[in-house]
Amino acid sequence: MIAKAIADIEKAGLKAEAPSCKVGDTVSVHVRILEGDKERVQVFTGTVIARRGRSANTVFTVRRISHGVGVERVFPLHSPFIEKIVVESSASVRRAKLYYLRDRVGKNTKLRGDKEKG
Repeated sequence: MIAKAIADIEKAGLKAEAPSCKVGDTVSVHVRILEGDKERVQVFTGTVIARRGRSANTVFTVRRISHGVGVERVFPLHSPFIEKIVVESSASVRRAKLYYLRDRVGKNTKLRGDKEKG
């Protein structure tokens, strides 16, 4: 009984069209930012290095290098603050988690099979 109620609540929180991004994709995540009473959209572009969770609890981690420093953000896939996710390129990877990219800088972060979407 309680499990069914929890499942119904989770189903209500799901987005109708969940964007599909997989590990190894280079994505641009458009996030709504609230600053005081104003609202704007900020774009975070990087490589998806991890995905975890199921259903409404799915989160993905995006990593990029900004001014020589690695920056990672974790986004809930079904968050109402995510406007859209644009997949810019895709790479075929053989790992579920790309944590080894944390130790790499520059051209060494390029993934094998990087294909531009067009």
